[in-house]
Amino acid sequence: MRWEVLCVLALSLGAAAVSAVISFLGVLTSPESMADQTANLIRSRAEDRPWLDLSFQLYAVVFAFAPVALVVYLLHRGGESARTVGFDLRRPGFDLGSGLALAALIGTGGLVVYLVSWQLGLTRTIVPSTLDGNWWDTPVLVLQALKNGVLEEVIVVGYLLHRLGQMGWSPWKAVVASSVLRAFYHLYQGVGMFFGNLVMGLVFGWFYLRYGRVMPLVVAHTVIDVVAFVGAVYLIGRIDWLPV
Repeated sequence: MRWEVLCVLALSLGAAAVSAVISFLGVLTSPESMADQTANLIRSRAEDRPWLDLSFQLYAVVFAFAPVALVVYLLHRGGESARTVGFDLRRPGFDLGSGLALAALIGTGGLVVYLVSWQLGLTRTIVPSTLDGNWWDTPVLVLQALKNGVLEEVIVVGYLLHRLGQMGWSPWKAVVASSVLRAFYHLYQGVGMFFGNLVMGLVFGWFYLRYGRVMPLVVAHTVIDVVAFVGAVYLIGRIDWLPV
């Protein structure tokens, strides 16, 4: 089981954490201050050819779900299922309501952390999206947000906490490990967002331990990213206190 977990992480967010650390080393060794550097979350792959760009965007979304399909398969192979970690539609009212509440809490707190840490020079200027002027921009941004919510919460919370528990880890030791992993694969954004995502991981981990469902976390993460990605298209450059 230990090797199974390591392989799943190496194919998904563990690899993203290593990439983020390398990127952060580049940020630290740059002559520019951290706040003067930008982190582009979603960028165009072929600016002058919209249909090619759209193809790249959809490719990135679709294949990002492969690790999720893998962990669901592994759960089924072990006599369990996605329902084991609460990745199902049994409680739509609870999932939606609690997910929206978590999104409001974490989203507001995350915005404050970003603005304060950016002012202190501890976070890069985050550009959620550089897509501009295509009819498909908003649908792609929503799909990217959904991809992030499903990929991160199913693997880093549902699957990882479940497997670590089966390996004998105490619940809160597993939550801390999950939260640290989440923080590290966001490290490319800067020190401030590292700690912001660490707190997000602890809150989400507590929720999962309390209710045993990952679906509200998927809802919360998706809503946060939809607001960030789509909102950036309309708000950045129009609101004075948003860094650009």
